[in-house]
Amino acid sequence: MNELSNLSLTKILKSLRQGEFSSREITQAYLSRIDHFEKDLHAFITVTPDLAFEQAEKADHTYVSWRKKSKNSLPALLGVPIAIKDIISVANVRCTCGSNILGNFVPPYNATSVQRLLDAGVVILGKTNTDEFAMGSSTENSAYGVTHNPWDLSRVPGGSSGGSASAVAARIVPAALGTDTGGSIRQPASFCGVTGLKPTYGRVSRYGLTAYGSSLDVIGTLTQDAKDAALLFSIFAGHDELDATSVNLPLPVLDLDNSIEEIFTGLRIGVPEEYFIKGIQSEVESQVMEAIKFFESLGAQIRNVRLPHTQYAVPVYYILAPAEASANLARYDGIRYGERVNSDSIWDIFQNTRGEKFGQEVKRRIMLGTYALSAGYYDAYYGQAQKVRTLMKRDFELAFGEVDIIAAPVAPTTAFRIGEHGDDPLSMYLEDVFTLPANLAGIPGIALPVGFDRIGLPIGLQMMAPPFREGLILQIANAYQHETDWHTRLPKGF
Repeated sequence: MNELSNLSLTKILKSLRQGEFSSREITQAYLSRIDHFEKDLHAFITVTPDLAFEQAEKADHTYVSWRKKSKNSLPALLGVPIAIKDIISVANVRCTCGSNILGNFVPPYNATSVQRLLDAGVVILGKTNTDEFAMGSSTENSAYGVTHNPWDLSRVPGGSSGGSASAVAARIVPAALGTDTGGSIRQPASFCGVTGLKPTYGRVSRYGLTAYGSSLDVIGTLTQDAKDAALLFSIFAGHDELDATSVNLPLPVLDLDNSIEEIFTGLRIGVPEEYFIKGIQSEVESQVMEAIKFFESLGAQIRNVRLPHTQYAVPVYYILAPAEASANLARYDGIRYGERVNSDSIWDIFQNTRGEKFGQEVKRRIMLGTYALSAGYYDAYYGQAQKVRTLMKRDFELAFGEVDIIAAPVAPTTAFRIGEHGDDPLSMYLEDVFTLPANLAGIPGIALPVGFDRIGLPIGLQMMAPPFREGLILQIANAYQHETDWHTRLPKGF
């Protein structure tokens, strides 16, 4: 069971095609691990064994037919098990978004990203835990309980895609989809020692993704390595007529087999001084700089760059994202769908349903957003925040005129203890200070493990690239992981 579960996505696919084991066998191996470790991790909200076995058996039948007629092509991910963050729709599977207000909501359709993966033959093991409506940096805000970090069960896995990151780190799934609105893929990837890809805004369809911040939300991946991330990305990314924000551009050719010399010779890597701030954990700074020096040893040129408006990322994000959330969450009123608290009048139904079924953090952000959009404060807050967002985007454009990618820490610290920021929302928001700018600018980013702190917690490096250059950062990440083994380390006991 452990031998099968330690395989990467690409190795599972290769073994399935060579007939070393069946899709049902690998699916059973992961479901057994979920059953064994889930009580400690709480990485899932819903596990779907019946659906998984049905899909696995269908895949195995296809393999049997293929071997009889070996010239036929196969779906790209046939028989490979994955998990889906519980804010992305899977038809006929409960989608709670981590909230009581959607406790029994079952969508009748698949998100475009999910449908493309299903068309490629994946097996869905279940829906992973998330901060309520993806609002959080720790996966402590889920109405269905806290997810734990497999490297230290007393610590958070990051958020809001903490369930997906924890599951991949513990090898109870080989890969999972997540979403990134302000760092919700990259930060948990860093905290859990896995690889997290946030594509360019508009590169992946948001159809079927429950909206939090509509100008910020992106679906991405949490995987063991960059090669797995590239494999999934190549399947579910691309234009979608069902999403008006989807960009109609060709996908990059993801050639990850270039030599080290070809990749790094002449590569210009920018290091922003604004990401090495007072208060950053010393081991985070040293390990990230060590990785950057390693890039230099492979032939890259390291240059200092300026991103002067980075200091405004937290206030800008926490005006714009709550403003969009307040509008997006207005639909949850107890009338159209979702849970309802019955009352004497329709206004009481609205008030009591939203008051009782939304969690504290969601209500906080709705109130912040409603205030920022109110008639007396729209120009002073929302309008000004949009102007500063434009300046931040311009910072990146100027920097990318000088360098090919930007390398920086993912978070100022390693994973913090569960409950550590519970009474201080601002300190929790500051955990996102290094990831927010990429979302505000709409550029792609990837997080990958580059070491550990003194107590054995993972440390992540993030690389950011110009819009639609996912191929470049995947290529660099894959080359780094080919030369190092940080991504292969496993939490003790898993």
